Amino acid sequence: MLIAAGGFGLCGIPELLIDAIVESGVKGLTVASNNAGVDGFGLGKLLDTRQIKKMMSSYVGENAEFMRQYLSGELELEFNPQGTLAERMRAGGAGIPGFYTKTGVGTVIAEGKDVKVFNGEEYIMEEGIFADISIVKAWKADETGNAVFRKTARNFNPPAAMCGKVCIMEVEEIVPAGSLDPDHIHLPGIYVHRLIQGEHEKRIEQRTVRQKEA
Repeated sequence: MLIAAGGFGLCGIPELLIDAIVESGVKGLTVASNNAGVDGFGLGKLLDTRQIKKMMSSYVGENAEFMRQYLSGELELEFNPQGTLAERMRAGGAGIPGFYTKTGVGTVIAEGKDVKVFNGEEYIMEEGIFADISIVKAWKADETGNAVFRKTARNFNPPAAMCGKVCIMEVEEIVPAGSLDPDHIHLPGIYVHRLIQGEHEKRIEQRTVRQKEA
């Protein structure tokens, strides 16, 4: 099963849905997500339980277990530049099977991919992501699934939600239909099939503070 997971670092990750997948015990998952959380939290939990066989990601750095499994050959990894990964999800949601981009030309990212020349410059083809399930987290949604995301959580959650055959979204607050300004909606409810509300930990990935002045 291919799962598209929203979030950026620990910001806007669907932590409750990840816990539910851990509890299900399902194995052999392929997960498309910018990163895999951190050790013991977020998608890191699914790495700890060996439920993920392949990651489609742009970043490994904050998760030591992710790095260890990849370097030891226990985990497949398909590297994607961040913008390319987000666009692959958005393209899947829009029914676009592939597109051409300059990002990655001349690097290992381009190996084995179709290359075309547009206006004298090379572009490589990337395929849209069509996930079996999308798991995302929103700040607020109405009863029909129209959703609003806060700040960095908006990077990957909307495109991840779009590309799943079934989208399950957890939210901090469900409000009555019609109470959200239509101009402020980041994701139309047409993409959302399941909606849950719960309490979230909102863990900080890296806390950085100034030194106290003398």
